[in-house]
Amino acid sequence: MPSSLDRTDRALLAALQDNARLTVAELADQVALTTSPGWRRVKLLEDNGYITGYQAVLSPKSLGFGVTAFVSIMMDSHTKDMALAFEQRLMEIPEIVACHNISGRYDFLLEILARDLESFGEFTREVLQRLPGVKEIYSSFSYKAVKERRVIPVSEHHI
Repeated sequence: MPSSLDRTDRALLAALQDNARLTVAELADQVALTTSPGWRRVKLLEDNGYITGYQAVLSPKSLGFGVTAFVSIMMDSHTKDMALAFEQRLMEIPEIVACHNISGRYDFLLEILARDLESFGEFTREVLQRLPGVKEIYSSFSYKAVKERRVIPVSEHHI
């Protein structure tokens, strides 16, 4: 799929990652297109799954979340049904802002926001330990975010 992206598509993706609030006219101008072809290109990028949504990037600290925890979860069973039940339950928990099924000793890596350590401890006891199939929980805490913004490399060199 990436091979079908041309220089203009890559420029559109880069511009939108930098500022998704650009108007179609501003976006088209940045990539040397007129408005109508610019809109069509963005629509095609959306339709083909390159763009999956638009959202504001919020500041957890400004919203009162002082703790970012990375939690490794080991499952007691590796059946498809257990993994599905676990994953579905995670989707309902807003404090879990990211989850990856990983290789290695643990099965899942969660990124969790909490107001403070006390509320994280309560969250661990009341929520994480009650998730289906959890055998072991290992938590690490972020001192500071060094690189937080998720920007996907879209240059020809990368894809």
